[in-house]
Amino acid sequence: MPIDTAPRYDIYGGIHKGLRLALAHLLLRIGSADFADLRATAELLADLRAQLALSRAHLAHEEAHIHPALESRAPGAGQRLEHQHRHHEVRFEELADLIARLEVAQPGARPAIGHALYLAFSLFVAEDFAHMHEEETVTGPLLQAHFTDADLQAIEFGIISSLTPEENIAYMRLMLPAMTPAERLALLAGMKAGAPAEAFSAVIELAARPMLAAHDFAALVRGLGLGLAA
Repeated sequence: MPIDTAPRYDIYGGIHKGLRLALAHLLLRIGSADFADLRATAELLADLRAQLALSRAHLAHEEAHIHPALESRAPGAGQRLEHQHRHHEVRFEELADLIARLEVAQPGARPAIGHALYLAFSLFVAEDFAHMHEEETVTGPLLQAHFTDADLQAIEFGIISSLTPEENIAYMRLMLPAMTPAERLALLAGMKAGAPAEAFSAVIELAARPMLAAHDFAALVRGLGLGLAA
């Protein structure tokens, strides 16, 4: 595959990197979980529920902001994406059912239900990774062909503006550790320049500091010119 040496604005890249990292970590945790440990299982299932809620909301954000824009310039181009999203909704319901069953299962039944959850989640992850790959390699270039970088940034700003402060922090906690240092710096430099100071400070203290390794956080602080202790 030829590599574009002058890439255009990528509306999918950052959030998809974050989702891939979070889903991969959860898949490993579910696969190695001791479902006889009630406390650890309860913590794992709470984290899984929270991640599935973020993944589900991500689809809704795309449907509310990206798909209508795409349809306005390339009618019919979003139909396959919508079909894939509907299929994801079926998977979300299947996973929710398995989580609920595991929470109330008798000790002897927990390992089998836990394994069924692992298999169902692994299938969801595989399908979601394929879906995100298609968005980045097919839909992304299509968007870039019909919209300027400024247009795409405006669409993404519409998504960000629709988030609650809590949702914004949750997504940033996914994205920042998954990004390259250059991507991370560019994202937060833009936020520093354009976002309210309190919102930027919240991202630094609630997402960047706890989620990044100490040396990565120190490099980010230097790059942003912040007078913060690492």
